[in-house]
Amino acid sequence: MPVTIAEVSDQPLDVAAHEAAVGDSQAGAVVSFVGVVRDHDGGRSVAELEYTCHPSASELLAAVAGRIAAEPAVLAVAVSHRVGLLKIGDAALVAAVACAHRGDAFAACARLVDEVKAQIPVWKRQVFADGTEEWVNSA
Repeated sequence: MPVTIAEVSDQPLDVAAHEAAVGDSQAGAVVSFVGVVRDHDGGRSVAELEYTCHPSASELLAAVAGRIAAEPAVLAVAVSHRVGLLKIGDAALVAAVACAHRGDAFAACARLVDEVKAQIPVWKRQVFADGTEEWVNSA
């Protein structure tokens, strides 16, 4: 079961490239997820986010992707997390999973995203519209 993309990058993430990377003639379903920078958090206006990561983040991301890809129903997995300064609307996390059936693909993609958010050492600095900021220890 291949992991076709597993990377932490400071470049914009391409959802279509992730979906194409998991394409397989056996796949009856490709499910993708895009985590997007939103303009608010906790009732406050957000101006931008900056993501940073531990040096082990790429290795851990690949391990998480490998565990999901090893599940019997999964045909392929692609996942990337962006670091650096992101604007509202930018993709911060992109994941795609191919399976023979949609239920398996939805479930595997959800597990992939949950595991990435729980296990990858990525931190975000939220900059609010009023100029204040806060660090959040989650992806």
